[in-house]
Amino acid sequence: MTVDDVIALIEQRSDPRGIAHWQKRYPDSALRSVGVGLTQLRKLAKEIGRDHALARQLWQSDVYEARVMGLLVDEPAAITRDQAEEQVEALGEGQLAHVFSSCDAALAKAPFAQELADDWVKSDDPMRRRCGYGLVYELSKSKKKTAPSDEDFEAWLARIDATRGDADVDELMAMGTALMGVGKRSARLWAEALRLARAISPIDWDPTGACEPFDVVKHLDNDRLRAKLGV
Repeated sequence: MTVDDVIALIEQRSDPRGIAHWQKRYPDSALRSVGVGLTQLRKLAKEIGRDHALARQLWQSDVYEARVMGLLVDEPAAITRDQAEEQVEALGEGQLAHVFSSCDAALAKAPFAQELADDWVKSDDPMRRRCGYGLVYELSKSKKKTAPSDEDFEAWLARIDATRGDADVDELMAMGTALMGVGKRSARLWAEALRLARAISPIDWDPTGACEPFDVVKHLDNDRLRAKLGV
């Protein structure tokens, strides 16, 4: 499948309301949108399958949804650290940062994902910190033997505790998402994640007031999770 083929498939799902929303929210963007939502793009990405060469070509497109698709169909084993550093510099509008580091991200499955997360949460660059915590969330879902240890996750929780006071809303949202994932791994991690969740949430992330604040505590302090972890 070629880039033109993928863009054609995306444009078949074009939504004028989505286009209008993009133009209103990002009037100065160098990217154009055809108004297709992330749910549809994820479904389409599964149909296309993994293709590193195609992903790299899609990333060069000026169509926002094509760039999203490039992140979704990339091959984790083929992603390099140089590629990750190049792409993180080009994140901006829409949900690119979310798809890049969260959203079942291909990057989170790369062999160097844990090292990258560790480096990025300590970065001076706000976007790298945000994506670093996105990777922590994705890593928290792993059941592989190579998954980070509780000690690794505790170090990331300590980093959140030490820096949360200076974090902006976007970074707090990323921190909150990481806490939501890490706190579900074990009783040991749950207690500290819940303490931090109570300290930073609810996070009022929508300036329009149309969406409710992100309450991390609700995701961690409930009967179902308590029963699962035995707490």
